[in-house]
Amino acid sequence: MQRYRSFTGYFIQKYGTRLQKVVVDAGFTCPNRDGTVGTGGCTYCDNRAFHPGYSTPEKSLTQQIDEGIEFHHIRYRKAGGYLAYFQPYSNTHAPLEELRRMYKPVLEDTRIRGIVIGTRPDCIDEQKLAYFGELSKEKIVMLEYGVESCYNKTLQRINRCHTWEQSVEAVQLTAAYGIHTGIHMIMGLPGESREEMLKEASLLSKLPVTSLKLHQLQIVKGTPMEKEFEKVPGDFVTFTLPEYIDFVIDFLELLNPDIFIERIAGEVPPRFVNSTPWGLIRNVEIIRLLEKRLEERNTFQGAKYVAT
Repeated sequence: MQRYRSFTGYFIQKYGTRLQKVVVDAGFTCPNRDGTVGTGGCTYCDNRAFHPGYSTPEKSLTQQIDEGIEFHHIRYRKAGGYLAYFQPYSNTHAPLEELRRMYKPVLEDTRIRGIVIGTRPDCIDEQKLAYFGELSKEKIVMLEYGVESCYNKTLQRINRCHTWEQSVEAVQLTAAYGIHTGIHMIMGLPGESREEMLKEASLLSKLPVTSLKLHQLQIVKGTPMEKEFEKVPGDFVTFTLPEYIDFVIDFLELLNPDIFIERIAGEVPPRFVNSTPWGLIRNVEIIRLLEKRLEERNTFQGAKYVAT
């Protein structure tokens, strides 16, 4: 019995082969960093902690793809193709013509089956979506929105400088253009209770979401959130690994069973954090623990989902 809709087989099911993401850094920034809507960036963020060493903006996109494919060819020999994953910062935060110039050489690379674009809900519009919609007729196009929280009080506190309402609008528009729509959420942001976090499953289930990434909050060295955590630790819900596994299962029970689960936890290199409370456990082992615990609890994604 498949107890949750794993993303692992998504590409095989939809495209007939396993596809591997190759992270590329195109040198974008974010609107809450460059003064467009704010400065300072998200209080939890140090982008160096979230992408591999071969991916740096000093290298050309072609060089990053070459090195990324070489890296992944050793680890993932069964990959039948590659996707260029524009991950760091907000990769639609530029005029449309600049985006066209940026993506064109990548899409022309015969090894690349498509692109995955990490961005924010306030960095998209109908012109850009029309462009991505046309691209998606020939190549795989996936938009991944950093939503992080469904609560405006939290979004303001972490300096996201966008609202939940903007997230809803962006997701609905993207899906209307027939584009794969992903959402990234962080569990454990300051000021949110366990009950509030669980309620987000129902809020997300109302949206036309294709895939979902869940990450536990990790306190990265040198960020404003590190200082906040030191000052008011009681404002944060922290999880032991067993507690987090049970929380994720509670979340999955409330979630629309049609949503693919791409990740349930994040990995930050130990040098970027002051502590590793779960040890050096890798995501593959966390997945095994999740699957085992789902069996023990005899439950599944959507077990308590109520369509509205």
